[in-house]
Formats: sequence, C-alpha cells, structure tokens
Amino acid sequence: MNSPFPKFDAALKIAEITAIPTSFPLPRDSNVRLGIGRAVKRDAVIVKVRTESGIVGYGESHAGRAPGAVAALVNTTLRTLVLGMDATDVVGVWNRIYSRQLASHGMGAGCSLAMSGLDMALWDIRAKAVGWPLYKLLGGAQKPIPAYAGGVSLGFQDPKELVAEAKVHVESGYKAVKLRLGDNVKDDLKRVEAVRDAFGDDMEILTDANIGYTLEDARRVMPVLEDLGVRWLEEPFPAHDYRSYATARTFGTLPLAAGENHFTRFEFSRLIEEESVDIIQPDLSRSGGITECMRIAAMASAHKLEIHPHSSMTGINLAASIHFLAAIDNGGYFEADVSKANLFRDELCSPSFKLEKDGTVRPLETPGIGVEVDEDFLKSHPVIEGPGYI
Repeated sequence: MNSPFPKFDAALKIAEITAIPTSFPLPRDSNVRLGIGRAVKRDAVIVKVRTESGIVGYGESHAGRAPGAVAALVNTTLRTLVLGMDATDVVGVWNRIYSRQLASHGMGAGCSLAMSGLDMALWDIRAKAVGWPLYKLLGGAQKPIPAYAGGVSLGFQDPKELVAEAKVHVESGYKAVKLRLGDNVKDDLKRVEAVRDAFGDDMEILTDANIGYTLEDARRVMPVLEDLGVRWLEEPFPAHDYRSYATARTFGTLPLAAGENHFTRFEFSRLIEEESVDIIQPDLSRSGGITECMRIAAMASAHKLEIHPHSSMTGINLAASIHFLAAIDNGGYFEADVSKANLFRDELCSPSFKLEKDGTVRPLETPGIGVEVDEDFLKSHPVIEGPGYI
C-alpha cells in the first residue's frame, strides 16, 4: 500500500558544512549614524550545508562584529562536531553543540551566533526534503504578518530629513516605523515629535536606543515617549544590564523591549522571569537558531509576552523570520530592513518578502526558507575585517 505521506530521503546525513563571511562597504551617503556609531560597512556569514543526497540548505549567522571569526568557528569546531549527523535531527545537532561547546565553556556569544546559522540551514534542508515551505513544517499557516520599516535606517537626521525618509516608507505601505534614539534626549524627542506630527496617531512609532541611554536619560525620555503614543523603547541599556531594565520599569508604563543580544533560552528565561521587559526580540541568526527561538517563543507565550524578532542582514534571515512569525501563537511585527543600501537583501538573495498595501507580509511558498542564494556574489564580496560602526 502506497503511503500518502512524503518520504524522507534516506541519505540526509550532513556531508559538508561551509561558512562564508562576506562584506560590502557602505556609500558615504548611506552611512547612518546610530547610538553605537556610524555604519561604514555591512557584514554577514552565510552557512551552507549539503547532505549526502545533494540537498543544500542555507542559513545566516550574525557576524557579531567579527565575521571571519564566526565563520572560522563554524568551519572548524562546529563542522567537526556534527559532520555525518542526520540533517533532520535539529534537536540532536543542537544538543551536541550545546553539550560539547556551550555548556562546557559558558554561554558564549560566538558559539550562539555560529550555531544559529547552522541550525537555520538544517531547517531549510528539512523543509526542502518534504517539499514544504518552512512555515508549514514549523506548524504555521499562510497568514499576513504586520511589518515595520526598520533595519539600519531612520537614524540621527534633522527632523525634516527624518520625516522625508519616513514618508517614503509610509507611501510604500508601512503602517509602522522604528526610529533610532540614543543621540541625546532633547534631539531624540524632537525627532519623534516631528514624525508623530507628520503622520498622526494612526502611525505606529517604535523606538530603539541601541544601548545609548543612561538611567537618567531613560527617566527623562520615557514619560514623553509614552505621551507621544510610542509602542516601545528598545534596548536603552546593554543586554546584560538587567538591573537598569528593572529600574526603568518604574519610570512609567512605556513597554521596554530587548532580546536581539540575548543568547539561547537560558538567558531569555532570566529576561522573562525577572519581568525586565515587555517585548521579547530574539534573532534567528543570533539567539540559537530556529530550533532555540521556537523554544523561546513558547516560553514567552506562557507568560503572555509577544515575540517581535530582530532581523539580521540577509534575505535568508528576513524570509526565515516571516516563516517563524507565521508559526507561533504570540508573534508580533516583522522587522523589514528598509536600508537604502543592503546588497545582502537585494543582490545576494532572491526577494525575501513583499509588502502588501495593508502593511503586511506573508511567508514564501517555495520549499524551505524560499530564497535563492547567488554564490557568485559571495565570491565577489570577500570579508572586510574591522569594526562595522565607528
């Protein structure tokens, strides 16, 4: 009797793992200034996994300001640990890396970044093996996901210039924008007020301080942002500064957001249990991959907290983030990278999302994550070592 279910390929063992670091310099007129400095280049690490049967999966590891180092960790230690394992055994692969690397040597950011891209590539393979788009394999549905205009953009401009930049995105269909704070309280508030005045109360405004605030800054800015109807204040402090987050919670009712720089469910458990923040923002390319972010989302759901994932650099992460949001019960916004210059979005990958007129996006329907990767692009854009922000 023929089975109605798809057959898994018998040769899905991991045959090869390759991480490719890549960079491109930013044009001077695209150098956005944020709380962490002026962006001068963009980096990414693409992880390619091939099975014995020839199925290829792609993932993205966040470059972590050291793309060559992150790629080397994948190509040496992680490759040695998991080569020959079943590519569909994402939990087994994750546990092997955890037991041999993360658990024994501490919750290091480097390993979390590296394993995130590997895990993402394995999920791409799993979905391709059964011929399903990733969201279906994750248990999700084809549905609209609200999107906001974000990425490395909407930075420290003159208020009029900021409104002009935001207007482009509003006219393209976005119903929400994320503004960069962390310059100084006075100018930060001028910019938010200008955007609110320009687009009215129907525009959702999100803010991100990129760890640029002191407690006193937060004390001054949070009540005003609340009066302006801002949805959240993201990362006013470094990720490890739990005490400052807890203190800032007493400054008003403006929701605080964090998570893009927290790694694995073990750090997120503290973030959630201490009630430090209201908005949880794991990054599929940083926080431990899709396997771990599904766990984080379930943990947050138990506390009635929304997941608004942070997006990384390439179309691989962007597309995967939409699949992820379509598969969890507490999903919020998709962060659409609307940077003027992002070759990783526009040239490295086929289109990763399409904004609808109502400000939403939908997961891609092709098998796997759904984007094609141009490997010639990787060859022509070798890694540029050094800081991405100065």
